[in-house]
Amino acid sequence: MIRLEKLKKRELPSHVALILDGNGRWAKRRGRNRQYGHRQGALNVKTIAIEANRIGIEVLSVYAFSTENWKRPQKEIDFLMKMPKSFEEESSDDIHDSDIRIVFSGRRDRIDHYNRGLMEKLEERTKDNGGMILNICFDYGSRDEIVNVVKRVAKKVKKGSMSIDAIDESTIEEHLYTKGLPSVDLLIRTSGEQRLSNYLLWQNAYAEFCFTKRPWPAFKEKHLRKAVYDYQNRNRRFGGLKG
Repeated sequence: MIRLEKLKKRELPSHVALILDGNGRWAKRRGRNRQYGHRQGALNVKTIAIEANRIGIEVLSVYAFSTENWKRPQKEIDFLMKMPKSFEEESSDDIHDSDIRIVFSGRRDRIDHYNRGLMEKLEERTKDNGGMILNICFDYGSRDEIVNVVKRVAKKVKKGSMSIDAIDESTIEEHLYTKGLPSVDLLIRTSGEQRLSNYLLWQNAYAEFCFTKRPWPAFKEKHLRKAVYDYQNRNRRFGGLKG
């Protein structure tokens, strides 16, 4: 168990991103259905968010629902669309009381009116909180995000409000769904898979990766601390050389 005081405050990752994998498999091994796994996984978001805030992480991004998740069976999609309400009822008070600010990244045009209103309510309620930002990526896909950026910038060029020569990395970042958030320092994926799955591709350009076989509902505070501790003992060069 890594104690908090063992983590170097000056070398904490500013932005940690999580791919919450393994809910269904975790539930199946316990003789339960996938919905049970997703519910326990949603509750674990609160646990890990509060711990990340306690550690001193500035931004925690969680991959809650991807653009590809629409391809799942309709019964499972219908259940997942109920998760924002469950999250609001069961977790938002504790997150708000921990001074954590909630934001959502991703498309909203395919989300029903009720859930869009709920997302806006959570963002408004916590907008003045001064602790960590919990960035919930919902109906998010990085390729979709980049296509959206290209379209928005192209429209500005066409209108004459932006020149092609003015386009740089900051231009792209200003048009991402994650506008205003720092690049990812540490990406953690649970349940043994070792791929990005169309998640924060631009933002993960120089991230350190941590892959664990532990399924998301079983990923606890001590595992987050261990991942941060391991991150602090890596040599990040950003394409350069260090002595």
